Amino acid sequence: MSAAEQTTRAAGAVPHRPPIRRATLVRSDVDHTFDVFVRTIGAWWPVRPYSVGGERVRDVTLEPLLGGRLVETWADGTVVEWGRVLAWEPPHALVLSWDCTPATTEVELRFAALGPALTRVSVEHRGWEALSEQQLGQDCAQPGGYAAGSFATGWSTILAALAAAADHEHDHHTDTDTGQGTDTR
Repeated sequence: MSAAEQTTRAAGAVPHRPPIRRATLVRSDVDHTFDVFVRTIGAWWPVRPYSVGGERVRDVTLEPLLGGRLVETWADGTVVEWGRVLAWEPPHALVLSWDCTPATTEVELRFAALGPALTRVSVEHRGWEALSEQQLGQDCAQPGGYAAGSFATGWSTILAALAAAADHEHDHHTDTDTGQGTDTR
């Protein structure tokens, strides 16, 4: 613990560590976007490098209910819990405990309809006050942790992957509904 952190904690104050906030626009309606996040997270989540098991990860799943678990499952059957659903408001919001940090933090995702086929997805990762200065600098999926902006970069990458997956599924769904698609599956 740094001298400044010791002084701050000794005075009873918790250092202010701003939440990480990121957002993206998705060319899909809010129901579909939320559904892609929840039901197909294992298909689009970039497990390399945003997982515990890396190449061992076979799937990522989110149990769609209050208290549900967000987990990664490895090829050998090992299950690693990333967090639990603390708030469940489909299709507009969910809050997760986030156990992939040295101390548990919180991730809130909001899904806002901006039009019939446009959704704003925002993430707020908060609770960084629970981590020491040393923990804030620890590597996560990227070098340098919170202190170096690695979580901000990570959430931007993850939201981009979600947007691409929801856009693609929305386009495919629209094409097959109108008979315009060439996919014969």
